[in-house]
Amino acid sequence: MEFFDLLHKIFLKDGGWLTILNGLWVTVQISALSLLIGTLLGSLLCFFRMGKIAPLRILAEVYISIIRGSPVLMLLMLLFYGVFARTGMSPVLVAVVTFSLHTAAHVAELLRASLMALDKGQVEAARTLGFSKFQAFKLVTLPQLARIAKPVYQSTVVNLIQWTSVVGYVTITDLTRVINNIASRTMQPMITIMGGMIIYLALSYLIYGLFHLSDRRRAK
Repeated sequence: MEFFDLLHKIFLKDGGWLTILNGLWVTVQISALSLLIGTLLGSLLCFFRMGKIAPLRILAEVYISIIRGSPVLMLLMLLFYGVFARTGMSPVLVAVVTFSLHTAAHVAELLRASLMALDKGQVEAARTLGFSKFQAFKLVTLPQLARIAKPVYQSTVVNLIQWTSVVGYVTITDLTRVINNIASRTMQPMITIMGGMIIYLALSYLIYGLFHLSDRRRAK
């Protein structure tokens, strides 16, 4: 009974669960927006990276190399305390920009690797049959690209959610910071942090479940 009283004190008393939900909502917002923008930007970077325009190709290569090799926390602090320090931009928006840029570099390489794994003969055959470039891409390249890239993209989404746990360093009250605050207030770090880890695990497996569900629907 004492254990359940402790859980009540940590997660329910004084509206602790509402604070956790608010922090979770911030984490979900940052993750979702960064994923959307990062995927679009990553697709553009991949296009430049595999294109024939040398300056754009080199710029894309350099960008991808630098961002993928840099710790996301350092990038976040660089943008928050340096680049955007005097702009008045909200911390959440700076976080979205940071994780969008970081995600874009990973998505670009993921798409490039997936495109290189495709059988180019199928596209050439489609073109021989009279398909336009767009039709060949839509009907031949895109379905295979999605199939090859999906497992790694799924991991990228989960990694993004985990990466956002560092936003507390720039004053954002996300899930991790809320859990840390509750642990400090209740003096029960072990149980509180384990509760936070369970929430992050639940988010991760929700993502896995959604991808699995989409696979099953496509199979039907």
